[in-house]
Amino acid sequence: MVCGGFTCSKNSLCVLNLLYIMVSLLLIGVAAWGIGFGLVSSLRVVGVAVAVGILLFLIALVGLIGAIKHHQVLLFFYMIILFLVFVVQFSVSCASLALNSDQQKQLLEVGWNHTNGAHTDIERSLNCCGFKTYSQNDTCGATCTQGCHPCGPIIEKHAEEVLRVVGGIGFFFSFTEILGVWLTYRYRNQKDPRANPSAFL
Repeated sequence: MVCGGFTCSKNSLCVLNLLYIMVSLLLIGVAAWGIGFGLVSSLRVVGVAVAVGILLFLIALVGLIGAIKHHQVLLFFYMIILFLVFVVQFSVSCASLALNSDQQKQLLEVGWNHTNGAHTDIERSLNCCGFKTYSQNDTCGATCTQGCHPCGPIIEKHAEEVLRVVGGIGFFFSFTEILGVWLTYRYRNQKDPRANPSAFL
């Protein structure tokens, strides 16, 4: 059967959803690994990673069940949710690729001020104290005792590269999502050749 047929669309959709399931399990596993080895002690950071992984897992599971059973309602909701995820992910990826250095500095400072639980992890891993300035009265998770450098310049040095990588990966996966929307739309409108020809589609 040619690749435009019912079976090929079904198999392609199943493979795409299995890929999403593997990515979601990887995301949950990396978060658990990070907290298990003491790399991340902030439960909020781990909670966000696990929540995103579970959400992706559930979306992929709905798509996989809908593709296997050719269930019209599940496929419809899967298509709508996947399109919304595509819009959000595409927008965030474009924004992260378009940030200039001043915007990156402002974003990093806002992030630093709103993630008090992660300060100790960052200071310990980068061996620095504070964001822009550090006084001896402040608590610090780094091992340096005197002459500690602020964390801001160290983070800023790597932020541009990280934003480019994250933006590029998000940009790539956003196109797999729009491919999933197109495959789902096409698959929903195809009739199963093994079904009763007089059955309602």
